[in-house]
Order: sequence, then C-alpha cells, then structure tokens
Amino acid sequence: KFDWASAETGILVGLGVVLLGLAVWVETRAKEPIIPLGIFRNRTVTLTTVASFLVGIAMFAGTVFLSQYFQVSLGKSPTVAGLMSLPLIFGLLVSSTVAGQIISATGKWKVYLVAGAIVMTAGLGMLSTIGSDTHFGLLSVYMGVMGLGVGMLMQNLVLAAQNDVDAHELGAATSVLSFFRSLGGTIGTSVLGAVLANRVSSELTKGFKDAGIPAGEGGGGSVPDMTKLPPQVKEIVEHAYGVATGDLFLVATPFAFLAIIAVVFIKEKPLKTT
Repeated sequence: KFDWASAETGILVGLGVVLLGLAVWVETRAKEPIIPLGIFRNRTVTLTTVASFLVGIAMFAGTVFLSQYFQVSLGKSPTVAGLMSLPLIFGLLVSSTVAGQIISATGKWKVYLVAGAIVMTAGLGMLSTIGSDTHFGLLSVYMGVMGLGVGMLMQNLVLAAQNDVDAHELGAATSVLSFFRSLGGTIGTSVLGAVLANRVSSELTKGFKDAGIPAGEGGGGSVPDMTKLPPQVKEIVEHAYGVATGDLFLVATPFAFLAIIAVVFIKEKPLKTT
C-alpha cells in the first residue's frame, strides 16, 4: 500500500501518461487505426464519448458498490444482494425500451438524452442519502430512478453518434463509445473504491474509539466476516459502510452532472432511416 501523494503514485501516473502518448502516436500513423482519431472532429461523437465515459462511472458505481453495501450494511448473502439490485435493472430495461420505441416513432432523440442525464443525476443524488438503516423500499425507488436515467441515456448516446457519422465510420463510432464507457467504469470503480475505503476506515476508527474498542481489534484493511462479528462490532461496521456508500454516491453525482452539460451541447439531427 502507498499514499496517493507518493513517489509510487507519481511513477504510475507518469507511466500511464507516457503509454497514452505512445498510443496516440501509433494511432495517428497507422493505416488502419483501432481508434481513428479523426472521428473526434465530429462534435457529436466527442460529446457522446464524454457522456458515455461519465455514464460508465455511474453505472458501475450502482452495480458494484450497491451489491457490497447490501452484503455488509444490510447483512445479505451475495445471491440476495444481487437480487436486490433488480429495481435498478428494471428501471433501465423499461426506460430504454420505451424511449427506443418513441424515438423510432417520432425521430426525436435529444430530449431523452437530456432527460436521462438529469434523472440519472437525481438518482445518484438520492442514493447519496442512504445509510445502514435505509429501508429497502426507499432504496428501490432510488435505484429505479437511477436505472430510468441510465436506460434513457446509455444506448441513445450510441444512436446519436451513429446518426451523425458516415456509414464507413459506424463501427468505429460504436466501438469508441463502448470503450470509453468501459474505461469510465474501470476508472470510476478505482476512484470510488478508494473513496469508500478511506471513508470506511475513518468511520471504523471513530466508531471503535467511541465504543472503547482498541483499534487493533477492528481489523485491517479487509472486511471481516459479518457473521462472526460480535454484535457491537457488527453494528459499527454496518454503520461505517452505510455512511461510506452514501458519500461514494455523493462524489459520483458531480460526474453525472457533467454528463448533463455534455448532452445539452449535442446538436440534434433528423434520425436516419437508411
């Protein structure tokens, strides 16, 4: 382990920048580049790529960290924790299907990008209020709202990009958006995971101190088996993860707000039929 502000961090970040520069250098000189950089001259592709990156952060935060929250703060098994995420998936499924049908019928798509980004941001904001004692009914509403937003936004970003490029660039545009959405999820999981770990550590230290429990008995960086914890310690751990998960979504909310800004500046063009 090492601190964020350390030589190790600087070396790794510097190495990443060098590798990114090399990748750009290679792609600009390749006859058949994996990512044709010229595609970013298209404003719609650039803005939808940025928005897809931000959606990746929100989507993976919802799936990865909510599952962990259900297991630790609410004491559910991994299987039950997965099932408890269904409101998020259901919201995503409903909004993506309904929005797709309406867009096909009307040819208007930008309103769903803007609405989806706003609803996604609202859902993340709602999730930032959760704690270890939040009722699952309320959690379901929050997850459903977030799912509705992601569903309206995610696939229609691909539609917007595909609608604004030539036929020979369709594959490149689609793969670029998918890549950056996955990249956003990867980076978001790492950053938000660090936020979660720091907040959990802080809350555990405070909780153990208030309870008069020596810090050494609180465990290290790993999460203890909740079924083997004494009731007093279990309550402290549940509270710590509840608070930390809420703070995690609070950190993710500004990224979703940036997605609103990105999609607002996308210029709507008539939907292609061929």
